[in-house]
Amino acid sequence: MLTFVSILRPGLRAAWLAPLAVVALVSEPRAAVTAQEPMMRVLVAEGQSLHLRADDAVPLLVRGLGGRERSLQRLSVSLRGGSLVLDGLGQAPSVRVSTEDPRGFWLGKRRYRGDVVLLPRGGRVMAINRLGIETYLPSVVGSEMPTGWPLAALQAQAVAARTYALRQRGKKGDFDVKATVASQVYKGIESETPRTLEAVKTTRSLVLVHGGRLINAVFHSSSGGATEPSGEVWRQQLPYLVSVRDHDNHSPVHRWNKRFDVSDLQRLFKETGGVEGVRVLSTSSTGRVRSARIKGPRGSLVLSGRELRRRLGLKSTMVRFDMVRDADMQRSPEIPSDSEPSREPPALIGLWSDSATGSIEPADPGLTPLPLPPPPPPLQTPRSSLDRPSRLVRSSRLVRSGSLVLEARGQGYGHGVGMSQWGAHGLAEQGADFRQILLHYYRGVQIRPYRPGDDPSLAFSPGSEPAWWG
Repeated sequence: MLTFVSILRPGLRAAWLAPLAVVALVSEPRAAVTAQEPMMRVLVAEGQSLHLRADDAVPLLVRGLGGRERSLQRLSVSLRGGSLVLDGLGQAPSVRVSTEDPRGFWLGKRRYRGDVVLLPRGGRVMAINRLGIETYLPSVVGSEMPTGWPLAALQAQAVAARTYALRQRGKKGDFDVKATVASQVYKGIESETPRTLEAVKTTRSLVLVHGGRLINAVFHSSSGGATEPSGEVWRQQLPYLVSVRDHDNHSPVHRWNKRFDVSDLQRLFKETGGVEGVRVLSTSSTGRVRSARIKGPRGSLVLSGRELRRRLGLKSTMVRFDMVRDADMQRSPEIPSDSEPSREPPALIGLWSDSATGSIEPADPGLTPLPLPPPPPPLQTPRSSLDRPSRLVRSSRLVRSGSLVLEARGQGYGHGVGMSQWGAHGLAEQGADFRQILLHYYRGVQIRPYRPGDDPSLAFSPGSEPAWWG
């Protein structure tokens, strides 16, 4: 059973627990439970060597060197024979570095709160920042969303990020989440602002729950008009991740285009010797590419939408392709894709992470697959026909005269599942509060203080270690 050590000052710890004391007493009368704020373990850096320093005169406190605590202003850590080597101080299997300075400590070019555990893993030094969930979140909100956005959007981001983070605890061994787009972005103290602190404080302990469990609160930058059902990305449809109309028309990535010349295409598609045409074979219900055939001088290649997006560096798979002549940039005639959208995911489709998103993870194998529910009624806002995501992603007819350029014209940024950050901004600008925003993108969920029973792996059982109640 995991135990969590609060790093909050007594006053802040009391502020966290006070509103939740009644819940703890009512929910678990069998035993006295010590409620503590959950700790997060965040992988913030890894490399052949790492460098830490104190922010000012208050030193770093280094533990793990033969039972002694050392006070240092700077510390460089490298590897030798599978052990950590610390600045001529000796070797150790692992060390913990902390500081009593409220300004935190520096690791490389970023400053962090809490402490950091350094471990040798896979020929690299791994740095894991440990801190309370409410101390972690202000930086996540500021790293994932512009801090000048409406408070309601920042609050929605805080609740989604808290839910996502708590759901990840204990799943990855040495750490819970990464500080990158592989989980959710966390850049340390410099991404905190008074507004992100307010967004976290005013939503303290609130999470998203469906069926008594924390939801997979994934999010993305911009859907391009409609969010994607999770069943179009996973092989399971989650009841709360259905397609809804987005409010991201004002997003700078609502529509975009990108072109690739002959040399680009020869480098990116060596198997086919370049690209003469792209034919979309299947799309999702919202128009995102699920599979496509690449035709080149040396043959053809079938790729999933995920792989095609990765190779071309596209913002999303809601995209259409044209081959245009390099000389006059006139489009070649277009032909329709080979099939209408299909609800059955092809074998080539995989899972991926995006900028400004929580990572997509495989669905729990123990869950029963659900049929794809119909999209809920959209909010009634005027929308031009150009903003509707196309159900038919078009491809180009092969053009054989002159140099060809592949043009990709798309909508949105990210996998499209869950909350759209630009959509949250749009709804907040229309006057929606954070609860309305979250309930729009995560259908049928509850918004309430976290309880350990929300995650069965942390549920209380008699005789176990004290659990955190909230």
